[in-house]
Amino acid sequence: MIPNRSRLRVVPFVLLAICVLTLPALVPATAQTKVEDSLTESIGKIFRGVIGEAEDKSATESAQAPVAEPRRELPRSRPDMMQSFSPLVKATAPAVVNVYADRLVQRSLSPFAGDPFFEQFFGQRMPNRTEKQSSLGSGVIVQADGIVVTNNHVIEGADDVRVALADGREFQSRVLLKDERFDLAILKIEGKGPFPIVEFGDTDTTEVGDIVLAIGNPFGVGQTVTSGIVSALARNSVGVSDFGSFIQTDAAINPGNSGGALIDMTGRLIGINSAIFSRSGGSNGIGFAIPVNLVRAVAQTAEMGGEVFEPPYIGASFDPVTADIAEALGLDRATGALVADVTEEGPAGKAGLRTGDIVLGFNGRPIEHPDALGYRLATTGVGATAELDVLSRNGRKTVQITLAAPPADDPRDRRTLAGQNPFSGAVVSNITPRIGAKLRLPPSLRGVVVTDVPGNSIAGRYGFLPGDLIAVVNGVDIANVDILEQVLSEGASFWRFEIVRGGQRIRQIIR
Repeated sequence: MIPNRSRLRVVPFVLLAICVLTLPALVPATAQTKVEDSLTESIGKIFRGVIGEAEDKSATESAQAPVAEPRRELPRSRPDMMQSFSPLVKATAPAVVNVYADRLVQRSLSPFAGDPFFEQFFGQRMPNRTEKQSSLGSGVIVQADGIVVTNNHVIEGADDVRVALADGREFQSRVLLKDERFDLAILKIEGKGPFPIVEFGDTDTTEVGDIVLAIGNPFGVGQTVTSGIVSALARNSVGVSDFGSFIQTDAAINPGNSGGALIDMTGRLIGINSAIFSRSGGSNGIGFAIPVNLVRAVAQTAEMGGEVFEPPYIGASFDPVTADIAEALGLDRATGALVADVTEEGPAGKAGLRTGDIVLGFNGRPIEHPDALGYRLATTGVGATAELDVLSRNGRKTVQITLAAPPADDPRDRRTLAGQNPFSGAVVSNITPRIGAKLRLPPSLRGVVVTDVPGNSIAGRYGFLPGDLIAVVNGVDIANVDILEQVLSEGASFWRFEIVRGGQRIRQIIR
């Protein structure tokens, strides 16, 4: 393309070219050829000079300009619009698998099943019936030796997990790691490789508007590919897990797509499809995927032999910044993570983070809400140093925190309750940093929390849930598991207790 200045110099010579075309009517035939040749040569020299000048200038500017990332461009012609995704699909689809999860469940034939009163006095007179339940989802092979990433809800409670490849081969697999908080599970194919893989991408280079492909097995109809764009980043409050920094896409995602791949235009994995927003059960163009940077961190934990993925511990909890808080602090909009609680002996407390501070940035990247901060912490890793941009009462400051692993739990802090009481069968523990982080409890909270409740236990029948904080039993404040066991061992004709669930205090009496 010729620069604007050079265009002005070209205009007079265009007029000369027009004159050449009119020469046959004005110049005798004998002189016509000489004049045409002369003018043509002159115009050619001028145009070559102008274009050469433009090319030299362009080359100079290119040499001086810094090397930039490839620009994203819109289609410029019909041939561009007719291009196909098929080469990309052929390269990535073989690594997207079907995941079959089978589980055996006991279904009682008694009409009074689960009723504590009838079962206490009459027992279970009718036998249970064993039923087999199956679920279908998708997964992505990320290592040639058979490491598969899928969603935790796809294989939750499964007794048998099988993986079927696109070429028809089917293998047993075992679960290496599963994490309910982030809705991720890592499987290992029990078969001889190498297997086709999809390489990890980098979510931090993903932008809103990028074209993506979703590959999975919706409704069990077979492997399906849909296309769309990245609609938004760092979406939270999706409600499918404790994780809250999803990639949103309008690529059609339906039941069965869970655990499947979200692929960018370089053929790399940028997300694991996990949920849809739908009132009908079908795709409404609002789907959510777990960013691949978190997927990579969980997969690496499983590959190194870890059975649990543990994000770094900093000893602080965070709340969203409301519009009122933002206005009071002079912020243009409600953004960031408000420090709600800090443990003085934790990494955040030692680094100088205080209650009321607002974290606005993490290692140079903006923090929109607490879930985004949690995502950054989880993907940075234990042992790294994080630089936080913080707004405090005294103005802006930079806080450097060394990310640490949660302190190890003492086995003596964990008990399974027994006896004739409403809590029997529940697994309880003193609140430790590790348990507090898992259950998203304030780091300074102390007491006894329910960590597990078997469904067929007395505690399960009375409706206790993991995460319930046992505050008071028969008028005694419960500070630790020793006090709780002592109170329960004394027995009672009725039980009066208080628990804290979801920030609300619940009082109940059981006779």
